[in-house]
Amino acid sequence: MTRQDSLLLVLLMALWGFNFSVIKLGVNNFDPFLLTALRFTLAVLPLIFFVKRPNVPWRYLITYGITFGVGVWGLTTLSVGAGLTSGLASLLLDMSVISSLLVGRYLLKEQVTVGKVLGSVLALIGLGLIIWNQDGTVTPLGLALVLSASVFWSINGLIVKRSGTRAVFAFNIWGMAFAPIPLFVLALIVSGPSSVMQSIAEINGSVLFSAAFQAYPTTLLGYWLWNKMIVKYSVSDVAPMTLLVPVFAMIGGYLFFDESLDAVQATAAVVILLGVAISEMKLLRVKQATDIRLKKVSTL
Repeated sequence: MTRQDSLLLVLLMALWGFNFSVIKLGVNNFDPFLLTALRFTLAVLPLIFFVKRPNVPWRYLITYGITFGVGVWGLTTLSVGAGLTSGLASLLLDMSVISSLLVGRYLLKEQVTVGKVLGSVLALIGLGLIIWNQDGTVTPLGLALVLSASVFWSINGLIVKRSGTRAVFAFNIWGMAFAPIPLFVLALIVSGPSSVMQSIAEINGSVLFSAAFQAYPTTLLGYWLWNKMIVKYSVSDVAPMTLLVPVFAMIGGYLFFDESLDAVQATAAVVILLGVAISEMKLLRVKQATDIRLKKVSTL
């Protein structure tokens, strides 16, 4: 990987990490479900009119939009609104390492490696430390919401894989089109019509900045650059960079909201990140070996 591309990836991880602070800025001023609905509305319109629909059945686009928009980011945004710090929200999304293991084993019939089991155990130990260390920064509701979001993160991967699409950017755009309406309906159910109308009437610059930042640099630019790097390099070169996202999220939480980790939470963060790294290690080696074999075959 070139030095320039390495720097671009680090900057992308910083962008995705600081995005959690931007989410917190938004939920401090706006309904979480409405904020997420606004994010995906801005991300889709008007771009969807210029991007050709991917050649996949509609059911994949619809389920992806609901699980990605509502399941992952709706619940994550709601968890921050429920009192979870932006840094811990980013970190605990990595608990998808456990649900991904289960999805891979029972739905995709993938082999369960020792590395994945060990990584999941370490992640569970880190989660246990966070739950045990009840210092007021981790609310039970916020914890439950972000852990549910991590499960949906794994389901998203399953949907994309089952769809068989190669047009990932177009798949994202068309899938996200099915997120705003369910999010708006959930806002009506959870907060009530009068509260929703009041929130819309009181929308301010902080809300618009938060939604626009999440929609354009984070979602559209971020996923475009990420997919470009995945195509250009092997997964084993690119994927480990995602471990930087929680690090930057914690830095952002400290800089912008004076969030901090105590000794137990810091230890838990290291244990969870180590678990994610170990879980990915075997997968990356297998992918790298496959790439080498494919290159050899292509030269014959």
